[in-house]
Amino acid sequence: MTAWKQLSLSFFLLVAGIAAVVAFVPGATGLLQKAGVPERLLAAITRDEDAGAGKGGDAAGDGARRGQNIPLVVTEPVASGIVNDRLSAIGTGDAIRSVAVMPQATGTIREILIKSGDRVRQGQVLARLDDDEQVIARGQAEVALKSAAEKAQLYHNIKSSVSRMDVFDAEIAEQGAKLALQSAELALSRRNIVAPIDGIVGIVPVVIGDNVTTTSNIVTLDDRSEILVDYWVPERFANTVKVAQPLEATSVALPGRVFSGVVEAVDNRVDGASRTLRVRGRIDNPSDELRAGMSFNVGMRFAGESYPSVDPLAVQWDGAGAHVWRVVGGKSSKVRVSIVQRNPDAVLVRGDLRNGDLIVVEGLQRVTEGGEVRFARDVAETREVITQ
Repeated sequence: MTAWKQLSLSFFLLVAGIAAVVAFVPGATGLLQKAGVPERLLAAITRDEDAGAGKGGDAAGDGARRGQNIPLVVTEPVASGIVNDRLSAIGTGDAIRSVAVMPQATGTIREILIKSGDRVRQGQVLARLDDDEQVIARGQAEVALKSAAEKAQLYHNIKSSVSRMDVFDAEIAEQGAKLALQSAELALSRRNIVAPIDGIVGIVPVVIGDNVTTTSNIVTLDDRSEILVDYWVPERFANTVKVAQPLEATSVALPGRVFSGVVEAVDNRVDGASRTLRVRGRIDNPSDELRAGMSFNVGMRFAGESYPSVDPLAVQWDGAGAHVWRVVGGKSSKVRVSIVQRNPDAVLVRGDLRNGDLIVVEGLQRVTEGGEVRFARDVAETREVITQ
């Protein structure tokens, strides 16, 4: 086959392809013009198709062909979406009161009166240290007080024959002996290690015979009647979280259980490194199901902020930024928007939009400012009329 025959065949196939596109793809003429196809060729193909349609076509068919140059679009109404209406964070629980009990004196443990898991009351004796030396010291103080008291009484009875200074010294000696006895009794009482709070005993790390000091940890007591949960929230919630605000918490250790609580405290500053704010919640634990150190998933709800919600396909971009096409009265107009939040099924935007406004989501290629558009449902109705 010669070169001119190959060229002619290629041109014929090209024209046939363009004609097929024009015939079967609505609105394809504008796309072909943008692609560089000569307008004369498109006009000739269009005239051929109009002629081939026949003179017997009814008015509905003529109207459908005349509307081929009007863009066919699919629209969806603007809905309302809410952001910052809920919060989920991970926190760590702690007993509302927790004390590491340490002795107030140095000595050897002589007796341990509690075991792990016991519930104790404030002031209850947990353990005792050896106290022989302190018992002797208290006895000596009692004897000294008795002697000083008798001497003061004697001087008081014969104060006419002794100087006033001797009487005064005897009274001072008696007061000193009383203070010495109080000091001895205090030292003796400190040989008893007592519970500073109501709580539950943890593991006891000491045994009888251990020599302990004032820095030795005898046992840890936890008051678990309420659990405090510390968690961190993003900076955007800094002015939203308030004290006494309700919260819900779940624990990995108790799946399916939801515990109610309130915000106990809010920190006074945002952490500069993580851009988060520390919040402390309080959860009631009357049945003693929760433990200090548990991890919690904390959830909170807020009023949130409402924004227009549109289909992700509706958001278009140009040199000036993002925009959507709104259809009013069968004509399209460009509305500038800014993205607030992207979700898989919707995009929340900030712009001049109202609930129910029709926004173009398909057929955006040929939509122009102030141009007419055809709705997909109208085209379907027209084809039904032509068929009938």
